Amino acid sequence: MSDPLRRLDDRDFPALTMSQAAELLGVQAAFLRSLDSSGVLQPHRSPGGHRRYSREQLELAARMRTLLDGGHSLASAEVIVGLEDQLADARADADRLQSDIDRLRAEPDDT
Repeated sequence: MSDPLRRLDDRDFPALTMSQAAELLGVQAAFLRSLDSSGVLQPHRSPGGHRRYSREQLELAARMRTLLDGGHSLASAEVIVGLEDQLADARADADRLQSDIDRLRAEPDDT
């Protein structure tokens, strides 16, 4: 039998209720509801319709909160987060490509 607590290590596992998530982030539940209603954050729903949040979703909410506290509008904060994510992906791709180049250069030439 697998360890059921391993799900807590899954960044996408919806383990936290709205009140737990709000407390962890230091925000009001209304902030999380506003991210949901605007489409920025789509929390999982329990069979009873209650919102459940994953670690990944809490990280996004925290990033949004920081930008909103910095004076950005919801729309601009959403764009900034999207661009930051694209940049991180591009940097990871560049690192993978550089590793491939380095590996290929290190291989002996059999010709």
